[in-house]
Amino acid sequence: MINAGYILTAAEMRHAEQELMDSGVTVDQLMKRAGEGAAQLIWRISANSRTTVLCGPGNNGGDGYVIAQWLLEKGVDVTVAACSDPKTAAAKNAKSLWKGETMAIENAVQSPQVIDCVFGTGLTRAVSKELYGHIERLLSGAQNRIAVDLPSGVDTDTGHLLNPVSQYDFTIALGASKPAHFLEPARSVVGEIVGVDIGISKPSQFRVFLHRSLKVPGADDHKYSRGLVVIIAGKMHGAAQLAALAAQQSGAGYVKIFAPAGFLSPNHSIVVQTYSSPEELGQLLSDDRISMVVVGPGLGLGDQQSGVLKTAMASEKALLLDADALTLLGNDFVERVSNRDAPTIATPHQGEFARISGEFDDSKLTSARDLSRRSGATIALKGPDTVIAQPSGHTEINNEACHWLSTAGTGDVLSGIIASRYAVEKNCAKAASQGQWLHTRAAQLSGASFSPEQLIGNISKAMQESIS
Repeated sequence: MINAGYILTAAEMRHAEQELMDSGVTVDQLMKRAGEGAAQLIWRISANSRTTVLCGPGNNGGDGYVIAQWLLEKGVDVTVAACSDPKTAAAKNAKSLWKGETMAIENAVQSPQVIDCVFGTGLTRAVSKELYGHIERLLSGAQNRIAVDLPSGVDTDTGHLLNPVSQYDFTIALGASKPAHFLEPARSVVGEIVGVDIGISKPSQFRVFLHRSLKVPGADDHKYSRGLVVIIAGKMHGAAQLAALAAQQSGAGYVKIFAPAGFLSPNHSIVVQTYSSPEELGQLLSDDRISMVVVGPGLGLGDQQSGVLKTAMASEKALLLDADALTLLGNDFVERVSNRDAPTIATPHQGEFARISGEFDDSKLTSARDLSRRSGATIALKGPDTVIAQPSGHTEINNEACHWLSTAGTGDVLSGIIASRYAVEKNCAKAASQGQWLHTRAAQLSGASFSPEQLIGNISKAMQESIS
């Protein structure tokens, strides 16, 4: 099996394969490794199920011929449905070793299992409507639909669907996971990801989140050594309270709210300190014991709020920027954040990211990584496929999702969790990754529908799982 923790783009995959070939491994040998490894997985999944292998003209199609031959030798009733003759030398060789029946894809009949080897990694244009129609017809009659490397019609690096793509049950990643395995909308159609090792060992700068072990307080810890988190409140008091309550549940030793005069004191144990001017806020923020400051949730938009944000950014404290803070920064985000000496984490959703980035590549991965590099901030680009990018270039994708998080208030909760994990770890990468995992896991524990308060109530359960 592959190391599923690492992800290779199409270009990185080509480079990694070239390194193998430079070491003496031939293309035919790589194809045999990939095809036979995939066939063994398919055999475990479905054993003797009657199978149609859809083969394209390139090396993905060549993999299909290898898969078909291996299954045939196992006694499986298998047919190859080809959309064209092989175009590469390795695919031609693989077809020459295939001893079973081959027919044109338009003449193929439905079978209980269909294996898609038409187009894999590197596709950049839509499959023709005629060919897609044949693929769809055969998939629609299958009980088990398996894609080799990627379903035909998926962009490897962005996860975009280049044409309509059916739902698959499994996708077999060859050599390494690809970005599209974890990026929407492809993520929703690839099914379960399984992998085949073909000898590639060099990791990429992209990786998926793995289960995180959280730091446990020691015998000599106290509330300040575990970290003090400050939430700066704004016009919408509830958002700050959600962030503060979430921080309180996520490991920090102490949580405070700094609020403008007139703030409605919440009915809980969190300390609220008020200020009436940016200067007074600056004095509050001068406390050396503060580990991280959260600004943005419920802040509001306007001159007064801009002054609050300016004061927070002028402080020497680690800062988490979210929501209205990102909107206020807009196109100035890179310039203003890059001038800070203290660590900064930004947690934009897609719309906020568009406002602060100034540039957007088709790839969510490379766009987040570029903004992180230019700004010097850790960027957590939120969504069901949350991407966390570091200025160094190392980038992670959330390998779990909970679509029920798409409700008001859950972003405020995430801000509080990440800030709390920073207070404990003093590391932006760990804080963002651990925070995202806790947020998702708490949502999964909350059931099909929940309020932000219920989500917060399950953070401690998620915490317990990660340290047990």
